[in-house]
Amino acid sequence: QFRLVESGGGLVQVGGSARLSCTAFGSPLSSWRLAWFRQAPGKEREGVACISSSGGNTKYADSVKGRFTIDRDDTMNTMYLQMVDLRPDDTGVYYCAAAPLQGAYCSRQQTEHEKWGQGTQVTVSS
Repeated sequence: QFRLVESGGGLVQVGGSARLSCTAFGSPLSSWRLAWFRQAPGKEREGVACISSSGGNTKYADSVKGRFTIDRDDTMNTMYLQMVDLRPDDTGVYYCAAAPLQGAYCSRQQTEHEKWGQGTQVTVSS
């Protein structure tokens, strides 16, 4: 059964860095396009970044452009989110998500993803 498991969250200081990982079990990750979402307390879940199945296309929310980098290593069946210059409003639960579609397209829309991880908490503290 295909499932996603996130890791790498925790408490980070303002201006610090963190790297989240999302490892897939039960299916080769190369068949899926992927995305990271986050949900801050009291807010809607938002799409932070996405990456196509080939890895050649990425998209980012304006709030994280230049600070976050999404990447994938299909040999490790793992996707990553490298975050630098973290801010308090980056605090939230981060989820990885997957859609069983190949090609050059990726999406930051929740409705376009059918598999979700359980989430990992990132807290940015001053």
